[in-house]
Amino acid sequence: MTQDVNTNRHLAEKPKRMTQVAVLDDALFLEHDAPPEHPERAERLVAVRAGLSRAGTFLSLEARDATDEELGRVHDPGYVESLGHLAGRSGYLDSDTYLSPRTIAAARRAAGSAVGLVEVLSRGTTRFGFALPRPPGHHALADRAMGFCLLNNVAVAAAHARALGHERVLVLDWDVHHGNGTEAIFYADPSVLFVSLHQFPNYPGTGAATDHGTGEGRGRSVNLPLPPGGDDGVYAAAFERIVLPVVEQFAPSLALVSCGFDAHARDPLAQMRLSAAGYAAMTRGLLATLPEACPLGLVLEGGYDLEALRDSSEAVARVLLGGAESPELYRDPPHRPPRLPPSRPSPEHSAALAAITQAQSRFWKLS
Repeated sequence: MTQDVNTNRHLAEKPKRMTQVAVLDDALFLEHDAPPEHPERAERLVAVRAGLSRAGTFLSLEARDATDEELGRVHDPGYVESLGHLAGRSGYLDSDTYLSPRTIAAARRAAGSAVGLVEVLSRGTTRFGFALPRPPGHHALADRAMGFCLLNNVAVAAAHARALGHERVLVLDWDVHHGNGTEAIFYADPSVLFVSLHQFPNYPGTGAATDHGTGEGRGRSVNLPLPPGGDDGVYAAAFERIVLPVVEQFAPSLALVSCGFDAHARDPLAQMRLSAAGYAAMTRGLLATLPEACPLGLVLEGGYDLEALRDSSEAVARVLLGGAESPELYRDPPHRPPRLPPSRPSPEHSAALAAITQAQSRFWKLS
């Protein structure tokens, strides 16, 4: 109980200036060993680390294991227990999701890295941070693994933020695949806003624009299913017309990004056409829109081309570093650059955005 009281005090008493960006990482993440030719391989993390190294200097923090209590907020206890029994084994949990001898240990540490990120942000140590978990998490359901994911790292983090006193938590998922696990976990929760931009049709086949949430959570799931071929302009239009107005109206007290880089044009598992500059532009737009005291944490998800991972993580990290060192760059109108590049979506993408806008206008004020 003492930790919650102290954290709530930190929520109310932020330092006026926080110039560092935290990175939570761990050597154990490289020990989640991929089978030959599997796209979710350790080299992905090496590429992201290289991108961050090129961007600048960070506050480097080691991850810790997530506790049973932290995992149990979003995962069935029986499922967590069953994973424990698989420690040290190799094989497959489904057609995509593999195990190596150190996978279960890495998965618990991965979820813990996202929890640690929330704790650092909530204490006011820094306003921005990036967790680099492997295996990724956003497809994992409450009771089973799915799509390379065993534990839902960002969902565990969002639930931890709520436990620490954050009343409104944003989870923005720009991985090219719909974060079905995250959405399902919070589908009836009005305190967590889930926003997903994803290629459709594509794996896992969920995330229709008409999937809004249920019960008290109705309107808190905002899905933007985009046709293949979406480039920087399409994502810019989606942000300006839908994502940023929704975020502004929700006014989160803490924001998390399920940060997949697989919408990049080079990625082999999708057909989108984002560039590293496009990822940077989305980050700038988000920073300019979040409430001034709202911390932002990125949690690594997918991305399967090593060059795209390196370049995109560098681009996003440079934006975070710039925002930490010069907050006025993204907030004060005289200094703030345009949020996103000019957008000219194709007729197909324009029609998709219009349909999404119509679906979300029931819950949000959209022009």
